[in-house]
Amino acid sequence: MTQYRIAVIAGDGIGPEVIREGKKVLEAVSERYNFELMWIEYPHGGEHYLRTGELMTEETLKELERCDAIYFGSIGDPRVKPGILEQGILLALRFYFDQYVNLRPVKLLEGVQSPLADKHAHDIDFLVVRENTEDFYVGMGGRVGGKAQAQQQKQQKQQKQEQELIRKLYQIKFRLDIETDADELAYQIGIITREGCERVMRFAFELARKTGRNRVASVDKANVLTEGYGLWREVFNEVAEHYPDIQTEFNFVDAMCMWMVKNPEWYQVVVAPNMFGDIITDLGAMIQGGLGLAPGANINPEPGGVSMFEPIHGSAPKYRGRDVANPVAAIWAGAMLLEDIGEKQASDSVLKAIEAVMREGKVKTRDLGGDARTSEVGDAIVNAIKLNA
Repeated sequence: MTQYRIAVIAGDGIGPEVIREGKKVLEAVSERYNFELMWIEYPHGGEHYLRTGELMTEETLKELERCDAIYFGSIGDPRVKPGILEQGILLALRFYFDQYVNLRPVKLLEGVQSPLADKHAHDIDFLVVRENTEDFYVGMGGRVGGKAQAQQQKQQKQQKQEQELIRKLYQIKFRLDIETDADELAYQIGIITREGCERVMRFAFELARKTGRNRVASVDKANVLTEGYGLWREVFNEVAEHYPDIQTEFNFVDAMCMWMVKNPEWYQVVVAPNMFGDIITDLGAMIQGGLGLAPGANINPEPGGVSMFEPIHGSAPKYRGRDVANPVAAIWAGAMLLEDIGEKQASDSVLKAIEAVMREGKVKTRDLGGDARTSEVGDAIVNAIKLNA
């Protein structure tokens, strides 16, 4: 019997509850298809950080290298300043394992009502490929003047030079006098590389072919942010030349949001830079019925790469421990995990079971208009798998 080592980071808030149901479903389908999942639990999250001061250590990352995949719940604790857990755990994992593809299916399931009027399951079914390791998420930036001025003595020489350059650029462009303590500015630097663009775009085109789709739409804001996203457009055109069977188009991100609402049926595969991909996939989650139905995958598609699978919703701390959270996104992410490790039949079985439960409509959490508990939804999906055995 094949055995897979799966790291589990349930995280904060409702994370442990939805991951519990995901594990339940994956264990049921593993019995049917004769493979074993070895769960390796890690405590990382807000509670662990507050107790130990520890985020994602080098030692833990080395341990995770020996796993076949990572199953992730949620990160976020109101007692911890925003950004600490996200950067120290979630982004640390994405960058360390070079999970340069963030894949998010935007699919309306039968039995689920979209907030878009007159849109049905056949109207909303596309894939968003988000570049996952570049853009403004690289964390380069700082502040000049004001409170930041007092801290400049502690900063590295390179950062001081960078801040001075930004200061001068702002003075030239806006004719600002920012020499006094009363003035302050913040800057964030986004990085777009040719290699980063090319590899995620090739993934998007190959995904279109693999899934029988024939259109790839690119997202950017090259009319304003001309340098970074100008390179993005240039590389997209170059990559597209190798896929003459695939139609292509460009979308400014604001127009993309409008057309996703008006005509979601037009889209098949969308490829986007990191920040814009983050934004449009949350919009996609809402038009497919809500965050509780939206899975995500952080993928390193290279041989030996370790990928991570998660629901895209947050930790929702006010619902923690109440057994009311929708676990479908986490279970669906588990199905994506199974496909990644090579258990495609099992993955398809889980997705069919989710669809069957949603279509029947008897077991739904309150975000979908029902009153089912988190655990009841997991049980219903397990039963659907067993009925189709």
